[in-house]
Amino acid sequence: MYENFNIMGSLLEKLNETSQKIQKSAQIMGQIGKIEVGTTPKELVWEMDKVRLFRYKRSSSANISTPLVISYALINRYDMLDLQPDRSLILNLLNLGLDIYVIDTGYPTRNERYLTMNDYINVYINGAVEYVRAAHQISKVNLMGICQGGTFSLIYSAIHPQKVKNLITLVTPVDFSKNDGLLYKWARDLDVDAVVEGFGGLIPGTFLDSGFQLLKPMLKVRKQKNLTDMLDNQDKLLNFYRMEKWINDLPDQAGETYRQFIKDLYQQNKLVKGDLIIGEHQVNLKNITMPILTIYASEDHLVPPSSTKPLNELIGSEDKQLYEFPGGHIGVFTGKRSQKELAPTIHQWFTERDAQSTPKEESKAVQFRKEPHITPSKESIATEKVQSESTESSSPEIIGRVASQKDDLQEIKGIGPSLAAKLNEIGISTFEQIAKLNEEELKNISELVNFAYTRIQKNQWIEQAKSLLKDS
Repeated sequence: MYENFNIMGSLLEKLNETSQKIQKSAQIMGQIGKIEVGTTPKELVWEMDKVRLFRYKRSSSANISTPLVISYALINRYDMLDLQPDRSLILNLLNLGLDIYVIDTGYPTRNERYLTMNDYINVYINGAVEYVRAAHQISKVNLMGICQGGTFSLIYSAIHPQKVKNLITLVTPVDFSKNDGLLYKWARDLDVDAVVEGFGGLIPGTFLDSGFQLLKPMLKVRKQKNLTDMLDNQDKLLNFYRMEKWINDLPDQAGETYRQFIKDLYQQNKLVKGDLIIGEHQVNLKNITMPILTIYASEDHLVPPSSTKPLNELIGSEDKQLYEFPGGHIGVFTGKRSQKELAPTIHQWFTERDAQSTPKEESKAVQFRKEPHITPSKESIATEKVQSESTESSSPEIIGRVASQKDDLQEIKGIGPSLAAKLNEIGISTFEQIAKLNEEELKNISELVNFAYTRIQKNQWIEQAKSLLKDS
């Protein structure tokens, strides 16, 4: 009987303690206000479609001469790198002296459901890199990729090695043949075509997140239990809510990109085999000859170390380093140890290689307008490209065709106001000009206006232009 009284007394004491915490929590929440993440100041410097490039503001000059461009995964948001002031990889790197840009891939809608990996890599990442090269008058940038953004960065560096000075990947999947993670096993048997078609070409972020949660089904239970222990601690509550805000910020994904990533990488492991085709490029990892630092997490359940570590054997670089960080996929960026170790490691690695100066190549750098919020001008690209290719007999003289009058290019399906303006800037302003283009000229135009050639083909610009000419 006395034991029962002791148990009841303990339960009542615990209940009273929890009640007091809830009351204190209500007071704290009334004082906190809106939960903010990603608060380090930055400015928009370039944009294309829904993709934007931000530059973080510095109060002093950088001590690393080559700017850093960051490519994050398409699921969740890059705010993980800047969750809060005392847990911010971005802020730590800024304080150490880096000049940092980050690519924001935005929130795709059904309008973007046909975007492919080629669009994200050869159009958007390349567009961001070209802006930075031009803005700083340099030929190469430093590139850092996170998770899926790391895979994209590897592919980009293999296709465009002349534009990347140093490369860092963090928790990046490379070899998808491994069996260490449930995600890898599940993805191999996924009917990705049925998923894409079932969702109408746009994959909900919540659908992807539900799969990640199934990898550790008890994690949410433990999280809720931990929440009751921190109800009366404002700092811990803020940490918790910031993390929850980031976790639940789930952009949808373009179905065609999702389809290709699952099929070509998870199911067929084409990146490692050398069979991956992105746009018109066959991706050869041996082309990665720049210095590379590969950081992986020892307890990563999303990207197991066995998927990342083979990278050093697949690339052509002689300056390559593997760095194991204790912890999990997210802890690499938000853990207490990370704040003391990760940023200094990255800064030191860049410092040791920054002495190898990146030459300024003004004649080769693509000239963009540097004002924020403005899509790059293609006039100088066109002029430069025509000049650089003038010695080639097959070089098309796109700019040399002068239009007697302008047509409304937006009548061609797939050409919106922004793209029409870009085409006008490089001298394309009539249906007749488009109707007379050949394949090589179309490819050049796609580069000049940073618009995927595959999308031009899909929309059949030439055929549409010919039809519009007949109707006029």
